[in-house]
Amino acid sequence: MTIVQLDASSIALLKEHVEHKEFDLDIEFGGLEARNKLERKLLWKIDLRMSILVLMYILNHMDRTNISTVRVELTTDLHLEGHQYPTLLSILLVGYIIMQIPSNMFLNYTGKPSLYLPACMVIWGVISALTGITTNFVGALLTRFFLGFVEAAVFPGAVFLISKWYKRSEIGVRLAILYCGNITSTAFGALIASGILANMDGVRAQAAWRWLFYIEGSLTVTIAIVAVFILPDFPTTTKWLTDDERRLALKRMEEDAGVGDQSETEHGGHGHGFYLAITDWKVWLFSFLCAAQALAESFTVYFPTLTATLGYNSTVTLLLVAPPFVFAAAVVFAVARHSDRTQKRFYYMSASNIVAIIGFIISMCTMNTAARYFSLFLMAQLYAGSMLLFAWLSTSFARPPSKRAVCFSLISSLQQLGGIAGSYVWPSNWGPTYRYSYVICLVASCTVIIMSWIFRQYLKTLNKKLEEEEQEKGITAKGFRYIL
Repeated sequence: MTIVQLDASSIALLKEHVEHKEFDLDIEFGGLEARNKLERKLLWKIDLRMSILVLMYILNHMDRTNISTVRVELTTDLHLEGHQYPTLLSILLVGYIIMQIPSNMFLNYTGKPSLYLPACMVIWGVISALTGITTNFVGALLTRFFLGFVEAAVFPGAVFLISKWYKRSEIGVRLAILYCGNITSTAFGALIASGILANMDGVRAQAAWRWLFYIEGSLTVTIAIVAVFILPDFPTTTKWLTDDERRLALKRMEEDAGVGDQSETEHGGHGHGFYLAITDWKVWLFSFLCAAQALAESFTVYFPTLTATLGYNSTVTLLLVAPPFVFAAAVVFAVARHSDRTQKRFYYMSASNIVAIIGFIISMCTMNTAARYFSLFLMAQLYAGSMLLFAWLSTSFARPPSKRAVCFSLISSLQQLGGIAGSYVWPSNWGPTYRYSYVICLVASCTVIIMSWIFRQYLKTLNKKLEEEEQEKGITAKGFRYIL
């Protein structure tokens, strides 16, 4: 037997590798190079399948906002009066609030988003199409309520699904791509609507706005059926992964958070995650923060109304909706990539809100057509701030998964309170300047900046405590830290 003598530097290097578990990582997957190759293959496979979420979210947003595109036609045909139209907007969010928490709890329990999310999509597609046959306010109110009730599963479910596969340094870009689906749906939904409204009025004795609901609802059902065969489940329940890919997917999440994402972090029954979420004060602070952000973004629902104040005909008005949101999509993607690279959220989110505030001020202070349209670009990029909020959320409430599922849905539900309030801050009698509406949005953006700073300071305190605990235990490797 040959005994190998190691010098002091070799022993120190070996100890460092063991502490960082580098040997375990390399050997388990065939070495460092083999692991990196497998990881690239895994990410490419997951990214390709996750891309269907973008299309699902585009249709989700189009089916819920097409009512704003046909505001004039709908109001006239259904003889809406007073606050009935904003009530149609806000009642959808009531369904959101009711359903999001039980939906994500059920999703976490079943572990089958590839079946659950498309099933919800089929139902909401049918409900959206049924909106086209309504003849009065009550009928439209019922379809809008149940539309929100079923659509509630998609966004928090998508965010939760993404958090099960990607590390903190990867989530921002993926959420940005998902959010770009939201943004482009506003842009191109208006373009599609302009074509339908201009060419299908009177077809089969139906008003053009009704055809908008029929066509988009049918498209939603079609894509939902396709999504069943594409969308991944969770790492432990996805059948088309190889054994090595499944182990690597789970290992990546363990490395990122310092603890696994499965049973070792779960304690108690199925309702324990709900208890952990509602007793964490950070959840309520973040919910208030998101509600303020939703109120600041309330202008997005009325965007066709705002472009109409520029004085062009209805077709040009809808076409003018697209450019600001194309610009916003580019900003969201660029900001997300840089935010992931620097691992910072607060500064980028605050910068987005400050730019939007400048846009609000321009719109309040002038009736110049060019200046007001330019301000819409500044306002539309506020989606970057909203996207970063959810990227921040996904890394601030990491474990256990049952708690994270409830946190996503609870915060997203309470965020809708800001959306409900926002439905009522753009009344027609405040137009065409909508100065009071812009003031409300400005105050909401300022609130977002202040509350997010408070949240950031608290996370800094938690990071300091984690560092002190590591020093006390003599741990040299840096462990989990909250992203600021």
